[in-house]
Amino acid sequence: MKKVLIANRGEIAVRVIRACRDHGLGSVAVYADVDADALFVTLADEAYALGGNSPKDSYLDIDKLIAIAKRSGADAVHPGYGFLSENAAFASAVIAAGLTWIGPDPEVIEALGDKLRARDIARKVGAPLVAGSDGAISNSADALAFAKKFGLPIAIKAAHGGGGRGMKIARHLDEVEDLFDSATREAVAAFGRGECYVEQFLDRPRHIEAQVLADRHGNVLVVGTRDCSLQRRNQKLVEEAPAPFLSDAQRTVIHTAARDICAAAGYVGAGTVEFLLSVDGVISFLEVNTRLQVEHPVSEETTGLDLVIEQFRIAEGEALSITQMPEPRGHAIEFRINIEDPARGFLPFAGKIKTFSPPSGPGVRLDTGVTSGSDVAPMFDSLVAKLIVWGPDRNTAIARARRAMAEFQIDGVPSVLPFHRAVLAHRDFAGPEFNVHTRWIETDFAGELEAQHRPDPDDGEDMLSGHVEIDGKRVSLRLPVSFLERLGGGGIVSASKPAPAKTDDTALLAPVPGNLVHWTVADGAAVEKGTVVAMMDAMKMETAVSAPRAGILTIAAEAGSFQQAGAVLGHIRPAASSSTPVADVQPEALT
Repeated sequence: MKKVLIANRGEIAVRVIRACRDHGLGSVAVYADVDADALFVTLADEAYALGGNSPKDSYLDIDKLIAIAKRSGADAVHPGYGFLSENAAFASAVIAAGLTWIGPDPEVIEALGDKLRARDIARKVGAPLVAGSDGAISNSADALAFAKKFGLPIAIKAAHGGGGRGMKIARHLDEVEDLFDSATREAVAAFGRGECYVEQFLDRPRHIEAQVLADRHGNVLVVGTRDCSLQRRNQKLVEEAPAPFLSDAQRTVIHTAARDICAAAGYVGAGTVEFLLSVDGVISFLEVNTRLQVEHPVSEETTGLDLVIEQFRIAEGEALSITQMPEPRGHAIEFRINIEDPARGFLPFAGKIKTFSPPSGPGVRLDTGVTSGSDVAPMFDSLVAKLIVWGPDRNTAIARARRAMAEFQIDGVPSVLPFHRAVLAHRDFAGPEFNVHTRWIETDFAGELEAQHRPDPDDGEDMLSGHVEIDGKRVSLRLPVSFLERLGGGGIVSASKPAPAKTDDTALLAPVPGNLVHWTVADGAAVEKGTVVAMMDAMKMETAVSAPRAGILTIAAEAGSFQQAGAVLGHIRPAASSSTPVADVQPEALT
């Protein structure tokens, strides 16, 4: 391999670019229009515009990616995580184009990406498993029947999903059917396929995973474990390695099952096998992620391995750089830095990061895709950086993490930093016993976090950005709107700012920027305060829109349309008068 195209964005693109430089490889970035000024674009050796802003029109467009790879002279493709990283069709297209695919073979991605086939492989090698449906189920009634037969809670999962998307946990019978429908919609939006299955969900489980490396010389190694139990909406926030508070017997079961599953599947590359561990010690196989994980840095810090370079070596046909599982070196904890407000239910936000001032010092590593002045786009994931802290033991790592979090400053948009600081002070996480589980945030976390200031409109000079490409090299153009408006007088260009939406006390506002997926109630319906009236797809996850007051709903925004945070979706007026606002009706914040 000589030059690698990175089919991704943000901090993982930066991570792979740096590994390319360390390994003596050229790097090619691709970018959506909204990412034209992003850090990863400026760091790559070359950068090419994909055109478009939506994931479908940019990072998910296989034809565009292959065309740019050929145009740039890249001879290999690294998919990062998310997007097309676990897409067998993309891997096949890369290989068919004569390029090196940095990942497992397409047929292995397909086999393990199908959660039902993965369960069958796990069953055959004797991995621990809880009861599940016999294949995908076709409707919500079947999901309800399973729940009645096996009991609650149950997990509803996209058969072709991952990363927590298309996964719902039903704890009451009256929510099973709605959650099944929601999981199906989310799966279609994220993966293009809506098949779902159900299985028993272990109560208050921990999320444990094993990092696997496998080459084409028959070597399959588990190189460590991680605990990823701190989650919200089934997506991880804090991860650590090695997984703490496991017995030797539990660790052996996890190591053996992970190795046997990957060996049976013919796995090649870096991958992760995930398990759940219940409070009473029951272990159950969850899934295999056929890619690099977001949390891979904690394994790197505790093994001394560079997992991206190991991916390069494997793709080049070399053997693993190690022959046996390394003993863990100290302890590492990763904190995902998401642009979300934890006091508002971890609602994601979009906007400009005015200040991004990360910590440094002993034991501190930062993987980031942003700097001060970076824009957070509403159509992509809210993760912008990862803080990884290492120590010779877990207590030292926690102490260093507290120091690092005290130094970390992000202004202009809300972030999860207050949550991380609260977790580091909580006995359940930092005490002598580990009492965290996958729903700990929703059920046990007692921290009172103050809602953060929402971003204000930028009062500075509005700027318009553009770029041109010359022989594969990117050249940027950035000019003030006022200057372009003056040129507009000569017939060259005109620019104007959209007028702000008019609101009153009856307005139903979009809580996040995103797509208005559908309305759950009809226009003109009477609703109670707290009723879920619509669903929005915000940064690839469904977010409920709840009625802030009781009244009659008048719909103003069409399903399927993109809405900015604070946009007027409709109005809820008192039932006595559905046509005129009432002055004494007070607005309330959406949650």
